[in-house]
Amino acid sequence: MPKPFFALAPMLDITDSPFRQMVAKCGKPDVFYTWFISVDGLCSAGKDNILRQPNLKITPKERPIIVQLFGKDPEKFEKSARIFSKLGFDGIDINMGCPHKDVMKIGAGAELIKNPKLAREIIKAAKKGAGNIPVSIKTRVGFYKASEMKNWISELLREKPAAICVHGRTAKHKFGGTSDWKIIREAVKMAENSDTVIIGNGDIGSRQEGIIKAQESGVDGIMIGRAILGNPWMFSGNKEEISKEERLKMLVKHAVLFERYYKDKKSFGNFRKYLRSYASGFDKSKEFRMKLMEAKSAKEIHDIIVAV
Repeated sequence: MPKPFFALAPMLDITDSPFRQMVAKCGKPDVFYTWFISVDGLCSAGKDNILRQPNLKITPKERPIIVQLFGKDPEKFEKSARIFSKLGFDGIDINMGCPHKDVMKIGAGAELIKNPKLAREIIKAAKKGAGNIPVSIKTRVGFYKASEMKNWISELLREKPAAICVHGRTAKHKFGGTSDWKIIREAVKMAENSDTVIIGNGDIGSRQEGIIKAQESGVDGIMIGRAILGNPWMFSGNKEEISKEERLKMLVKHAVLFERYYKDKKSFGNFRKYLRSYASGFDKSKEFRMKLMEAKSAKEIHDIIVAV
């Protein structure tokens, strides 16, 4: 891996295989992640349906790819990690930072920050199930306040994960305020004498900004999430303006992929969340997007573009 390396963050209902393939075409990051998968679901009768999700489909362009898991049962983490190790994923990531109430109410995600003992048991179990592939953690600097970071990260480091991705907000902050990169720098110092890689996450708006943050904080890697939705070309580092024609060409390709993967699974209306990524930054783009919002198929997307 280069330093800093760049990773595409796991984002629920966003970073499926069609989206990851498009990002790879526009400018491939060094690492991909799936969005999180419930270990409870993987250990239930619905396991096969989960494994057929487009989120878990992989093409060669999407490697290396890490599958992210969430839950609170160590035994289920071991079983789930074993499943994905056999399926050929490149790593297992444990979500210990999601602040969504539905995740935390079952004791998972950021709720694990309050329970370091259980968190460590989960890491041990996941490593046992993962075999030879690495196990990493994605978390936050604390639950209520950033001063919790020192104790929390030290507990995680005791289990020697391959990597810890630190989002510079507390769980209570959710996505409000600003990411605290000074605290992330402290986490880097804590990991200096270990083999654990530290990845920084939060409020990175461009590749260049990520490089600067890495230099300032000392992190080994940078994870970018929400900002990629406005610019799928972000990882390329291309400073030149992407032409309207190129944007719309990629939009059609993405629409075709989405339709292919989700046929008989999801309404094409679910594709609308990606429109801003491609149909922005040029004259009357808002009005144009409104037309695209009415499309019910990839063909209609194409026809609208051709007619403009």
